[in-house]
Amino acid sequence: MDLGLTGKKAIICASSRGLGRGCALALAEEGVDVVLNGRDPEPLAATAREIRDRFGVQVTEVAADVSTREGQQALLAACPNPDILVNNNGGPPSRDFRKLDRQAMLDGVTQNMVTPLELVQAVIDGMAERGFGRIVNITSLSIYMPIPGLDLSSGARAGLTAFLAGVAKTVANRNVTINGLLPGKFDTDRIRSTTQFAADKAGVPLEEFAERQRREIPAGRIGTPEEFGKACAFLCSEHAGYITGRNMILDGGLYPSAF
Repeated sequence: MDLGLTGKKAIICASSRGLGRGCALALAEEGVDVVLNGRDPEPLAATAREIRDRFGVQVTEVAADVSTREGQQALLAACPNPDILVNNNGGPPSRDFRKLDRQAMLDGVTQNMVTPLELVQAVIDGMAERGFGRIVNITSLSIYMPIPGLDLSSGARAGLTAFLAGVAKTVANRNVTINGLLPGKFDTDRIRSTTQFAADKAGVPLEEFAERQRREIPAGRIGTPEEFGKACAFLCSEHAGYITGRNMILDGGLYPSAF
């Protein structure tokens, strides 16, 4: 299927590795020029080289923390009029909620709620004026199935989801969509760290705990960033203009609900 994205421009936050990287690869494969972002220049440069070599699209690297004003300004300077914005950011580390002080809570909300909202504010009117825009927010299955230790991440991402559900309705008639992708367990640095935290807390060896988690997933495996990226690319496509304000769960059937 031709997704109708050739020549479009995308800002993809936190895209040097993990799920963001999967989204960047999938969009580049569809002919999208991409602005990549990460705090560590080495994996960022490696991802940029791979995308250039494989897909021949224009790739711009912005090594910056997207949660800072400076980082956001650098991204928007690299691509002032994006057709696509993929919001993504690392979440707070696993921690007992009793150990969260006020500054840690404010930092978590800034990372996972305020930062994506600021970027949406910066790009949404231009998208509406041009008559095309796709905003995809990578959040987490934990907003539906909270995970002890990730309470701050879950709360901030749930706030983002509720906030943008209303905003999505205001631009739908201008062919601008806002949707969320809610990953379950995917093969990323993040899932490895949270699995280690949970295994340590349970007093179980890491591999034993990881295998126990895999058995809980009806698909019998954890997901790959590449297949996650394909779902993102479809939500960004010209065929997805009638999908907005929705949250797509990608979890191999883990979430125990029919709705």
